[in-house]
Amino acid sequence: MPKQKNKVLLLFAHPSQDRSEINKPMFKLASKIDGVTAIDLYREYPTFRIDVDKEQQRLLAHDIVIMQFPLYWYSTPAILKEWQDLVLEYGFAYGHDGTMLHGKTLLCAITAGGAEAAYRKEGYNHFTIRELLHPLEQTASLIGMRYLAPFTLFSSRTAAEENRDKKHLEDWTQLLNALVNNQLDFELAAGLAKLDVQNIDLIKELL
Repeated sequence: MPKQKNKVLLLFAHPSQDRSEINKPMFKLASKIDGVTAIDLYREYPTFRIDVDKEQQRLLAHDIVIMQFPLYWYSTPAILKEWQDLVLEYGFAYGHDGTMLHGKTLLCAITAGGAEAAYRKEGYNHFTIRELLHPLEQTASLIGMRYLAPFTLFSSRTAAEENRDKKHLEDWTQLLNALVNNQLDFELAAGLAKLDVQNIDLIKELL
């Protein structure tokens, strides 16, 4: 019997897309995949007036939420923080009767300007990518969502000129299809430091 497919909601936040060599192509690819609802938050809410009811309904209608963004000062771009502050409200996402997101899955797909070696205890940034994203991981825990290791491109500023962008986009497409088709080993993905679709145990064959 085929596995039930997942509905994936992609929340894309990039404040300077005209300078994007990786995130913009990632968003365009995601927009073409059946089962993925791709939302450009800066385009949808240029004045930051977020429609809370609409966003909450989007969350309810999907199984997996992906936050896609470039890492800015060890955090998310401003509109994604605004989205969290307004949409994940008491009584909906947490608190008394706030159980609407329980059992759903959260994944961050990010780009980082620095090399991977810079994101470790002895490196320039002193913390791993997953450690720097602990506020989002704890948010997922509080609101009852399963949190997966981040899908990350390091040294993103030079990825295109070093011809690493094509491989990343191929991996991204593979990951999105695996999420939609329920092929990802969620238990394994939750325990990793970062997602690597080349991990032979991460993506299962369709039965």
